[in-house]
Amino acid sequence: MDRIILGNIVTPSDMIENGWIGIRNGIIVAIGQGAAPQAADVVDAIGSYVMPGVVDGQTHAGSYAGLAGLESTTRSAIAGGITTIVDMPYDNPAPLNTIERLREKVAAINTLAHCDVALYGTVMPDQGTDDVASLIDGGIVAFKISSFESSPTRFPRIASDQISDIMVVLAGTNIPLGLHNEDQEIVRAGIAAAKAAGRDGIEAHSNSRPIAAEMTSSAAFFELGAIHGAHAHIVHFSTARGMVLADQYRTLGSRATGETCVHYLVLDPQEHGPVLGARMKVNPPIRPGARDGLWNEILHERVAFVSSDHSSWPIDNKLVPSIFDAGAGVPGLETLLPAFFTEAERRGYDAPALSAAQLSERPAKFFGLWPQKGGLCIGSDADIAIFTPGEHVWDSAQAHDELKWSPFDGHRFAGRVTCTYLRGETAWDGNTVVSRPGVGEYVRRGLSHWFA
Repeated sequence: MDRIILGNIVTPSDMIENGWIGIRNGIIVAIGQGAAPQAADVVDAIGSYVMPGVVDGQTHAGSYAGLAGLESTTRSAIAGGITTIVDMPYDNPAPLNTIERLREKVAAINTLAHCDVALYGTVMPDQGTDDVASLIDGGIVAFKISSFESSPTRFPRIASDQISDIMVVLAGTNIPLGLHNEDQEIVRAGIAAAKAAGRDGIEAHSNSRPIAAEMTSSAAFFELGAIHGAHAHIVHFSTARGMVLADQYRTLGSRATGETCVHYLVLDPQEHGPVLGARMKVNPPIRPGARDGLWNEILHERVAFVSSDHSSWPIDNKLVPSIFDAGAGVPGLETLLPAFFTEAERRGYDAPALSAAQLSERPAKFFGLWPQKGGLCIGSDADIAIFTPGEHVWDSAQAHDELKWSPFDGHRFAGRVTCTYLRGETAWDGNTVVSRPGVGEYVRRGLSHWFA
């Protein structure tokens, strides 16, 4: 063996207390309990949870700094126990919508990435569907579009007729089509009404983008998916109602799924809004009183998986007079696992098992990366996060993403990531990111899929 790791091994089926995991040539080759075989290196993580490296199913590495943002994003990911990110296509200044742009981004990954990277692609307005097949052949794991326009060039609105055309092409594949799910007319009317009434602040943000905007957009999208037989996926439901809708479509035989993000599970504008303000602004908004319902959907396995929706916006983007001028999005790579684990434990759930399932196994299966990624299984990549219990107060000044701010600043987490291994090699030692840029690899979609 090249390396043995001792600890509480969190596998897809159970937790092996005081177990061990054996690694050779970057692959998991043995898992056991009791006396461990000899190895060149033995890591004593007894008392800690030895977990699969997190597969973060939604990040925005290039939304601000362009492809260069891959370096700091993946550096932060490794420090958070994330060994694979699934990056969104809306890079600055142009999105990933052609094979040429895919090649540019893969080249950047090979030069800059500290962790492995899978990629979303997109289709621009009036582009047609000719590029879809070449992007799939290039290894794209999913496509993402929006029903709301934040930018005409980087984050445009895709009209229903074009969504229908894309679904026709994807219907014969296992590739999900993800949607940013907000109805443009409802949102714009809500913002105008709030401004006219002089309402501002984080509570006005949620009211101006009501649940009706989410549900109207999502229902139309699911219906198109049902008609064409495509996999329709909502990338961030903020309430349980959305998960129930997805489940209803699945019951009728459609390929419909929804994910949520960790900030929807932990934060509430009534509790945290007075202090955080725009620092907790995301779209769709974090809803008051929504957390319990979302956790219930997780327990009933109606949530596909949980992601960070990490956005690489600097804090200056938030420090503006009006909530409506503040940028939407929050950093979240180093807080995804600690925040999810802590909230699950606080609620009395099996935090290690639930974290491994929602943050690693399920997204790996969803994006076609299983069993290479997402689980501590013999034959899988030795992508491992060691999570050590004990109170840890998060200080974003110590983050590795160059942003140095977080809506979770000062939160007391139930543990921290004390080591991360990428294909068996130490990438984070608990104090320093020791991996080098370019050690991360582009990960193409494999054969696993959600609707087997």
